[in-house]
Amino acid sequence: MSDAGETEEDGETVMEEKEEDPNYYAEVESMQQESKEDDTVAWRDSQEEGEEKEKKEEAVREETLEKAGAAQEEVAAEVQEETTVKPQDTTETVVSLERFTLTDPQSVMSETSPKTRGGGEPKHSLQSELSSSLHSQLELLDLELTSPEEQQISSPKSQSFSELGDDIDHVPQHELGQERRDLEPEKGETRREKRVSYLTEGKTEVQPEAEAGIPKDSLVSTTTEDILFQKDEHASVCPLTMTWSFGWNSSLPVYYIRDANQRVLLYASAHTAVIHDIFKNTQHHLQGHPNVISCFCISEDRRWIATADKGPKCLIIIWDSFTGIPVHTIFDSCPEGHGIRAIAISRDARYLATISDAEIQKVSIWRWTLAVETPACTLDLPKEYGFQNYLTFNPTNNKELVSNSKTQAIYYLWYEEGDILTHSAPLLTEKTFNKLVGKFSQSVFHLNLTQMLSATMEGKLVVWDIDRPPSSGPTSLGLPYIRPCKLVHLQKESITVLTTVDSYIVTGDAKGHIKFYDHTLSIIHWYSHFKLSSIRSLSFSKTPATPPTENSNYPPDCTLKGDPFVVRNLVIGTSDATVYHLTTDGTKLEKLLVEPKDAICAISCHPYQPLIAIGSFCGMIKVWDYERKKYLFSRVFEKGLGVQSLTYNPEGALLGAGFTEGTVYILDAMSLENEIPEPFKYSTTSVTHISFSHDSRYMATADVSFTVAVYKVKVKSGQRVWEYLARLRSHRKSIRSLLFGVHLDSSEPRLLSLGRDRLLIEYRLLKSYRDHLEVLDIHRTDQGSYPTCMIWYPPLIKERFLIISNSSYKVKLFNSTTKMCRKTLLGPVYGSPIEQIQILPVKTTDELQKRYLVFINTDKVGLQILPIDGNPHKTSAIICHPNGVAGLALAYDGHYAFTAGGPDRSVLQWEINLSALEAAVSLGGEDLTPFYALVSGGREGKFYRELEDYFYYSQLRSQGIDTMETRKVSEHICLSELPFVMRAIGFYPSEEKIEDMFNEIRFSEYVDTGEIIDKINLPDFLKIYLNHRPPFGNTMRDIQKSFDILGYTNSKGEKVIQREDFLKLLLTKGEHMTEEEMSDCFASLLGLNPEGWKSEPAASSVKGSEVCCEEELPDEITAEIFATEILGFTISADSRQDPTVSEVVRNV
Repeated sequence: MSDAGETEEDGETVMEEKEEDPNYYAEVESMQQESKEDDTVAWRDSQEEGEEKEKKEEAVREETLEKAGAAQEEVAAEVQEETTVKPQDTTETVVSLERFTLTDPQSVMSETSPKTRGGGEPKHSLQSELSSSLHSQLELLDLELTSPEEQQISSPKSQSFSELGDDIDHVPQHELGQERRDLEPEKGETRREKRVSYLTEGKTEVQPEAEAGIPKDSLVSTTTEDILFQKDEHASVCPLTMTWSFGWNSSLPVYYIRDANQRVLLYASAHTAVIHDIFKNTQHHLQGHPNVISCFCISEDRRWIATADKGPKCLIIIWDSFTGIPVHTIFDSCPEGHGIRAIAISRDARYLATISDAEIQKVSIWRWTLAVETPACTLDLPKEYGFQNYLTFNPTNNKELVSNSKTQAIYYLWYEEGDILTHSAPLLTEKTFNKLVGKFSQSVFHLNLTQMLSATMEGKLVVWDIDRPPSSGPTSLGLPYIRPCKLVHLQKESITVLTTVDSYIVTGDAKGHIKFYDHTLSIIHWYSHFKLSSIRSLSFSKTPATPPTENSNYPPDCTLKGDPFVVRNLVIGTSDATVYHLTTDGTKLEKLLVEPKDAICAISCHPYQPLIAIGSFCGMIKVWDYERKKYLFSRVFEKGLGVQSLTYNPEGALLGAGFTEGTVYILDAMSLENEIPEPFKYSTTSVTHISFSHDSRYMATADVSFTVAVYKVKVKSGQRVWEYLARLRSHRKSIRSLLFGVHLDSSEPRLLSLGRDRLLIEYRLLKSYRDHLEVLDIHRTDQGSYPTCMIWYPPLIKERFLIISNSSYKVKLFNSTTKMCRKTLLGPVYGSPIEQIQILPVKTTDELQKRYLVFINTDKVGLQILPIDGNPHKTSAIICHPNGVAGLALAYDGHYAFTAGGPDRSVLQWEINLSALEAAVSLGGEDLTPFYALVSGGREGKFYRELEDYFYYSQLRSQGIDTMETRKVSEHICLSELPFVMRAIGFYPSEEKIEDMFNEIRFSEYVDTGEIIDKINLPDFLKIYLNHRPPFGNTMRDIQKSFDILGYTNSKGEKVIQREDFLKLLLTKGEHMTEEEMSDCFASLLGLNPEGWKSEPAASSVKGSEVCCEEELPDEITAEIFATEILGFTISADSRQDPTVSEVVRNV
């Protein structure tokens, strides 16, 4: 409602709240005094300390802030935002990555505040160096920091932001997170909150000028509604910057936040809130959540936006919609990690209310305008109430709320003096009214202020009477309660939306009808002729409707008088992901957004035009011009046909489409009309991959049934006609990649498929004929892990390679002809293995010398500089779809990357800034500097010194331990010594991995010089070790998994392997091992042969294998016994991963 529409009761409520404030401030001041006696540093409001002291402290503050501003300019000129993983041990890299992701999705590696993107506005955060510098200055000056309790604001609805006082917690989020870590108390201590407010460029701490020394031109305090889309564009300092979001989450509401000469919407897309100006065709992105946004709300004046998510380390972020700046972030709203299910903001925007998504739901009220991260009060709800999924405040009393699940409506009353939240939740049954009530959808407070209304899916309204106790506080005789008094059957259709506007109660239903009732529930008007799908949300304009004039064309209402029905304009969100705008004067309905309503897994970019095709499970294919952000054309297929895969052919004239039920269409790229008389229907399962050959003579598909199908163009009567050729069930597990190439000695196409069964299969297309697809060769790519994707390596070197990524975070290069593994390299390590990779296209020949790779994993998109060498600084990644990335596409000119979010129903466009990635690489150091940082302790650490010792000891060993001849010390060791040094430093490669290492070294210079290398130096050995070792070490999880598969459950419930079976498995399964070799291994592992294995000249087993096994091995072997008693490891729990295994002692 507008301000003019407020009732006297509302005014009285506000006055009562203001009268309560002095007592509250007195309590806070007392608490602050006690905190100060405990040496808690707090920057306190000095108004009550005397005018003279205030002036002195103000002068010191101004001096400090001037120094901070100078420091910021100096740091900003020298420091670039680091977008790569810091050079450190790989395990530490991943741990820090997961932590940093929560505060800054714009760069997974940087610890910054939640960001907003709308073009290229300036960054609103300081580097960590400035944070620590300013904090030290404050300590030296012995300044007191402002306590959170003193930063409270009055109603932002009635005051300008510059008058709000110490309201908004404006500490940049990366500094806030650092403070929270620094302030963690020791055991037994009480945590003391500390806050420091910094002056930042373009984002200023919002405090009165006289109290905090903040200039009047603070961005938040001086902004207007139009500033969000008036900011100048600047070059991004991040390798990947989100520039557009296609699609929106139609499960959540859409809000009408600007009207008059603008038409601006707010909606959610994956983990981003989008402010979309329809008229200007621009978007501003509120980025900061690590998980998909689960709920959000906006204040009555459309100034404050509150967003929340569900998932690990969830966040609640409050944004200023005028500037897009995050003004406050609540980090620990749900310590259990369940997230927020419902959120609401009071009419005066002073309070937030949330309901968690845990099994035992928790209702919390937050004084978000204070710099605190704990709720004012909480209430645990019984399971019997069901999952509460809707919440709203009483618009005239911010101490009352109502929520509902499908079966229970709950009334809440908050006693602020004692921070007590009481509730009433009477259970309704069919006996209550002797009628079927139905499941609840939404609940609101009645216009008469003494009742509540709950809408049901049976088209009914439950009317509740509210019995409020005296305002003195909750007593045994004065608890509030509600009671059902009436059941009103309004209509037949399910009511999906219930809200109020001005003097009307408004409903939206499953048939797409919108109806308006007065306070007596008499219908006044309805819109039923638009033929909309089910209504999901209704959002009315902030501006009141214009009174009727002679030129007005308002429809008549349903009264006998037939007066003009005057109501505000509104935005309608429907279940089919369509957004409409209704101009009530003239009843004009226009479509604003028409997006896919189901999962989006298929995207493809045109090979030489700025077009992207997007396919959804709802059967819709839409084509956009991604440079102009303009929708061009679309096609909706019949029900049951969901689009699973899309690919343009190399000429850009055709679009291949694979569907969820196995159908394959070949469409005209510019009209989406069929290019073939009838679609191909040779599969009964979803078609996951489509690929065209370089000359568009062949098209291949792969489906969920592990089958590859090939289609060929034939010329009939002078026309090109597509025909089915053959299909083959060539894999035992899912097909991960389907790739066409070109033979080196001809221009004939070649076809390869890669499966999770670890098989790389090449097909002989020229020898294939109708119903017979011939296989040329089959190669196994991995031993323990499985491949995830493949692509052709660009021609940066003479040798032609295939890039194959696997589940162990490795990238392997295979010779395209012999299929020999030529290199194994450490790939990007960002929480999950790579799922898809593509080579970034180039437009000029100059760019061919420097190539880049774009990849996606489970939830991120990233860039990698080629050639891959294991340097972690050559890669960067950012969260794009927290619930999973389903597809990747690249613009023809390499300027943009696109990611499909699958179930989140969105496609995100990312601008690529290669110079930012190159800058990060230069900061990481040259030569071996980045690699030294990947080992514990670095170049001067204990590990590297041990490695040097083992490296040179191996030279002695190869020359003979007992020899008396002069030693020859060299910088190299022969290849035969490589596996022993690897095992000495804790890496235990299989025989196949050892052979891969040998091949990598032997043929490293063969293409250039024709020579085979038989030795290796220490720097190259370090690279081989870092690239081949497991990225997270030896994990107990992997050992336990093997025992789960090979063992059986004993009487204690443990997975065990019998001793006899254990020995038999070692001899007969996996890599071949003789009894003598097994005997020597056990002799060394169990300490029976201190000198080690037979590789030592003087070594010999003192006992036979039979004696060793019977006396030393238990009858039943568990994973823990195998790891600790046989291998001699100790199990240590890691805070981020499963327990890891590490060696106790390394024996030389």
